[in-house]
Amino acid sequence: MTFDSFINNLNEKLSLPLPGHETHKRMMHLERLLTKIEPNNSTKKSAVLVVFYPDKNEIHLPLILRPVHDGKHGGQMALPGGKMELVDENLARTALREAQEEIGIKAIDVKILGELTEIFIPVSNFSVKPFVGFLNYKPDFFPDQREVEKIFEVSFNSFINQKEIVYKPIKIASNLVEVPGYEIHDQWVWGATALIMHELIEVFNKEL
Repeated sequence: MTFDSFINNLNEKLSLPLPGHETHKRMMHLERLLTKIEPNNSTKKSAVLVVFYPDKNEIHLPLILRPVHDGKHGGQMALPGGKMELVDENLARTALREAQEEIGIKAIDVKILGELTEIFIPVSNFSVKPFVGFLNYKPDFFPDQREVEKIFEVSFNSFINQKEIVYKPIKIASNLVEVPGYEIHDQWVWGATALIMHELIEVFNKEL
């Protein structure tokens, strides 16, 4: 599949009803599934960006490794993104601005294809809106060293080719929990990022 045909196909599929929270549940560990905490008046809005680009006849996207000291999600693999600020007219702008700040891509060059289902993260009391977009060229990356330990340029096939959900023990608070996720570049992708990518794969695999 060429990059153009992939983008056109994904654009069409993102316009259809999304798989939603039922798909998210497949990538949640048991403690998260049992969590009864709901969004509240102090829940903060945020957004992340899945941005595809072509590289050597493959379709890639950037993932970032958060520094260990970076709050509740330190040391985790993530998509570029962050909290909505007063300067952002909407959450799509939040996703683009944060991606530009964190990994150095040119937000003005990103074309948004659509969005995925919003995710609530109880541990940080954030609501995360994922947006999907693309660049028609391979970008140069300039990581913000305060927020990004490393940028991983990941082939989308790395996710598509993982046919089974795999579980690994992760220490959450003081408990060791079996967590579903993806093994990518010798890193474990779990939590909200795994939920987002799992829904995106479901969208991609949908028959038109």
